[in-house]
Amino acid sequence: MSDADVDGAHIRILLLTLIHRYMRPLLDDGRVFAAVPPLHRIEIVGGPGKKNEYVYTYSDAEMKKVLDDLTKKGRRWKEPIQRYKGLGEMDYDQLRETTMDPAHRTLRRITGQDVEAAETVFELLMGNDVAPRKEFIVESAMSINRERIDA
Repeated sequence: MSDADVDGAHIRILLLTLIHRYMRPLLDDGRVFAAVPPLHRIEIVGGPGKKNEYVYTYSDAEMKKVLDDLTKKGRRWKEPIQRYKGLGEMDYDQLRETTMDPAHRTLRRITGQDVEAAETVFELLMGNDVAPRKEFIVESAMSINRERIDA
């Protein structure tokens, strides 16, 4: 389990590289999973005498879709929408409900191919050989989606 942001992805790659190199049978047996924590919590205002509801979203695009749907239905939500910068920002109940509870959590099975692809990119970006890293950055710069940058 790691944060849902870029830093969490980096930590996840490091952990998966460790498992890939030193505990490969776990991957081969399909016993490695990544928990998927939410990025946002939207508090939907209930009607008179009704409790507020909470909806968790896992990407900015999903959050936008939920807000569009709520707007179409004439529903309101509390501002600001909570954006989790890390697991440490969730209280116990939120973490249990969204990431730990088997009835509600989302897990991704990690395969050897997933780890090998991540390790290849990790070695490219963090390795000692500068030329391939520069080439990768130059080639990738044109295809960057600026909306995915956390500012």
